[in-house]
Amino acid sequence: MNPTHRLSGLPKLLIVLAAAYFLTSLGHFSHNAEFICEYPNLPASLTSAKVYAAWVGITSVGVLGFLLIRRKFVMTGLLLVAIYAALGFDGLAHYTLAPMELHSPVANITILSEVAAAALLLAATVCLFGSRWRQRHRG
Repeated sequence: MNPTHRLSGLPKLLIVLAAAYFLTSLGHFSHNAEFICEYPNLPASLTSAKVYAAWVGITSVGVLGFLLIRRKFVMTGLLLVAIYAALGFDGLAHYTLAPMELHSPVANITILSEVAAAALLLAATVCLFGSRWRQRHRG
């Protein structure tokens, strides 16, 4: 059976964008955790384990969203996927601690690619949510 069979009501683009955001988020958080000492001005209390735990927490929001969609709670699921995507903008907080030029090129790439993927997923999710909302409330 096709693993996306139960998600077949969703545009394939949404699934691709979610996968892209998942991977770029994993890349950013992994880089952050493994090179935590190279990220300027991070709080001393922040550890690699806490970075990975934050990633698991954020990712679980998206996973829950897709599980709800599979269970036919599409609107609630899409809302959670939108929240998951919006959480991807949190990486920009690095630039409130130190300007872009103080981050390594790889750090900037991982941060900005996560934000770009999150923006695309958020836009697609909001469009799909709006479309389904309009279909549901036509009268």
